[in-house]
Amino acid sequence: MYYRNLLFVIYFIIFPVSAQGKNILVLGDSLSAAYGIPVEQGWVSLLEQRIIGQELNYKVLNASISGETTLGARTRLDKLLKEHQPEFVIIELGANDGLRGFALAEIEKNLSDIVIKIKKYGAEVLLVPMQLPPNYGAAYNQRFMSIYKSVSDNMNVNLSKFILDDIAQYPELMQADGLHPVQAAQAVMLENIWPDLKALIHK
Repeated sequence: MYYRNLLFVIYFIIFPVSAQGKNILVLGDSLSAAYGIPVEQGWVSLLEQRIIGQELNYKVLNASISGETTLGARTRLDKLLKEHQPEFVIIELGANDGLRGFALAEIEKNLSDIVIKIKKYGAEVLLVPMQLPPNYGAAYNQRFMSIYKSVSDNMNVNLSKFILDDIAQYPELMQADGLHPVQAAQAVMLENIWPDLKALIHK
């Protein structure tokens, strides 16, 4: 029995319980929940395929919900962290808050609280900046976008490219609602996120 226990201890010294932390959690809204297209064709599924293809020892877990707000994500975050024990968390949130006219200070506070919870847990954060449609006005959109730079600077977390960069301006890459990208745009969404995520993974 003694030798069995000793071998057990040695095993976990050599091979730490990293499997529990080898998770990438995506905390997002409809853009990450593959709204209007097959889930397996969404950018998060494409990310998982890339992780597998590059033989990186990570599992991608998608906790995104269509219509999600920063407050909703903040509310369910503790349970998600406990359940999935991620090493990295991609935050793709805030668009629904902006579309619904929530106070900018409230959006920033919720995003900051989310980051604090994740960092307190010990995971790395990749914050994905959001933008609003042009009809919301340049001035408001500029103030909205500045939230993400502020959170990134104040919370010392990495900021990716806008996930709809080189997509939103092309009607053929957007669904009829003008808010959600089509299936053909999902690979571009992944490319917008991948360089900064890859840098975190190989940090």
